[in-house]
Amino acid sequence: MINGRTRLHVVANGTMTGQRYIDEVLLPHVRLFRGAVGDKFVFMDDNATCHRTLAVQDCLDSEGIQRLVWSARSPDLNPIENVWDALGRQVAGRNYPPTNKNTLIRALTEEWDKLPQQLLDNVVQSMVRRVECCITLHGGHIPY
Repeated sequence: MINGRTRLHVVANGTMTGQRYIDEVLLPHVRLFRGAVGDKFVFMDDNATCHRTLAVQDCLDSEGIQRLVWSARSPDLNPIENVWDALGRQVAGRNYPPTNKNTLIRALTEEWDKLPQQLLDNVVQSMVRRVECCITLHGGHIPY
């Protein structure tokens, strides 16, 4: 979504399972965005195991959420990887880097909120160019 973002959801304890993904991400956040955008909404996640459970697919189907088909061989196409990199650099560059879980969560949340919207928009808008480059390189690594 251009000009939009959700709050950062930090999984502080335990493991992200398919059911947890449904309860903490899909139903409270993705469903809301889908409702706001309408029928043209296409959801993009990645091939993480918790994203690919039958329960997750059933949830997406029941909510009418169309998922972008994602190649397991092209994770570098996913724009979120560039966002995670920018977020990581911001956290690492803080005057007082995090020293425990609580300060890490606070730092991640603060830096997420400070990421320029233009950075996020640029990464999303780069998708057409990324896909074209990947096709040109016959699925090879793209220089992004």
